Amino acid sequence: MAKTYFTEDHEWLRVEGGIATIGITDYAQEQLGDLVFVELPEPGKKLAKGDTAVVVESVKAASDVYAPVDGEITEANTALSSDPSLV
Repeated sequence: MAKTYFTEDHEWLRVEGGIATIGITDYAQEQLGDLVFVELPEPGKKLAKGDTAVVVESVKAASDVYAPVDGEITEANTALSSDPSLV
């Protein structure tokens, strides 16, 4: 069963079967507005808690998404590179 955690910076972490998935909350998406670019990490990249994991850019601003825990990127949603609105 997946368990979801939320940070004070409007990011979420979902843990299921030893794998964690991160993202931003609906509130964060609404505040950013229409997303135009997403910079994703490469698989194999190691992150420490607080490191920049992803950069999202909207018509309003660019924003970092921080790693809520230490870990290693196993895969990224590459569809976001060509269609940032999927966030």
